[in-house]
Order: sequence, then structure tokens, then C-alpha cells
Amino acid sequence: MSAGSLSAQAELVTCRLVEFNLTTAAVEIVPRLVEHDLGAAVPILSEVLEAEAEARHERRVTRLRRASKLPSTKTFDTFDMNRIPAGLRQKIGMLRDGAFLADATNILAFGLPGTGKSHALAALGHDLVLGGHSVLFAPTYQIVQELLAAKRDLDLPRKLRKLDNYELIILDDIGYVQQSAEEAEVLFTLLAERYERLSVALTSNLVFSDWDRVFKNQMATTAAIDRLVHHSVILEFDVVSYRSSQPRASKSEKTKRERKS
Repeated sequence: MSAGSLSAQAELVTCRLVEFNLTTAAVEIVPRLVEHDLGAAVPILSEVLEAEAEARHERRVTRLRRASKLPSTKTFDTFDMNRIPAGLRQKIGMLRDGAFLADATNILAFGLPGTGKSHALAALGHDLVLGGHSVLFAPTYQIVQELLAAKRDLDLPRKLRKLDNYELIILDDIGYVQQSAEEAEVLFTLLAERYERLSVALTSNLVFSDWDRVFKNQMATTAAIDRLVHHSVILEFDVVSYRSSQPRASKSEKTKRERKS
């Protein structure tokens, strides 16, 4: 083995040991192997550590996927990218590596029912989990009810800290269910707590001008929108509803069959 190849393998060994928090081993093991004329063992050690790293990653992904509550079928494999405009495809593509999480950027997906908002964000969530990121997907009303229960039990701060374990929370269908003032308050608290620290993604059928239906008063609505938009990527699903297009497609096929007969 050439000196250059051995050096590269040794660097990989050191990096993996540091990654595994085996800092003393990272410093000592390669020099000791070389010192005792066992340099040939370095590539083997590197292979073993790479296998360990892969196994750890797979276990982590399994845990993250289970905790995420992402709908299992809503991935990019089942999402028809050709249905959405090229600009929207490009925006979604740029989000898939998870770089936006580093500066707590939010993702705001708007569009009519059936346009693919929820599917796209769920699919993004699956990609992030595969990359080792922690994600939670939930209907907004469910999160609100959990926060409200925690508040009534005087346990809201602990619940919010628990949600901090997720780098991204995907709130599906914000504004879909009418909320009481108390429900709006805990939702605002969640958004305010994560502001500039951790990312939020959401889907909504409501344009911002209708968000007073969510937060009940203009001041809270403005404050919530301001926090969400400050660092954000906005995805506009200005396309025909997939569900409503299906019957038309079926009718078209029926017409073709009738013509043939």
C-alpha cells in the first residue's frame, strides 16, 4: 500500500473514531499500529468503522422515521413532480438536502385542497429523515390540542422543550379547523418559541389576509405572520386539484371508449 493511500485510510479511521466520541482512540490507534509495523491493519480497521457508521445511521433513521409520524406512502417516489410548475419543482429540490435547517428557515406551502401541499412536505420530511434530521409531521389541530392539554396541566414549558427535539415540525392544514382564542394562543406560543431557533413547515388553504380566522385578532395575526415569513421559503401550489382532476380524466377515458365502440 502506498504512503498516500495509507494516510487517507488513517484519516478516515481518525474521523470515524472522533465521530463515535472515541477521542483517545482517535489519537492513539493509528500511530500505535504503524509503530508496531501493523500499518496493513489500518484499511481493515477503516472498513469495520465504515460498516459501524452505516449501521448506526440506519438505526438512527429507523428511530427518526418512527418518531416523525410521517405518512409512509407520501414520498417523492409517489409524488408527480410533473404536475407542478418548474419554478416550484426547483424550490422543492433545493430544500431536499436540509441545508435550510441550519438557519431555522421556515417553509410555507399554500394552495387549494388537493394540490399536493401535504404530500410534498411529507416527502421532504422523508428525505430529511434519511439525511439524519429529526422531523415531526402532524395535523395542526392535533398539535394544538396537545399543547392546550399541556397548558391546562401546567406543563406547557416541558411540552415545548420536548418539541425542541425536532429540527423541523410540519404543521399540516393550519387554519383548516376553526380555533378558539385559547387554541390560537398556544399555537402562537409554539411559533414564537421556535422563531429563529428551529424550523417550522406548514400547509394552508388560507392566504395571509384570512389568517385572522386562525389567530382571532389582527395583532396576533400580524405577529405570527411576521415570525414565519422573516426567514422562509414560500411554496405556492397554484395547480389543479389532483383529486378533482381524476374524475375528469376518467370521463375523458370513458368518452374515448364510447367513440371506439
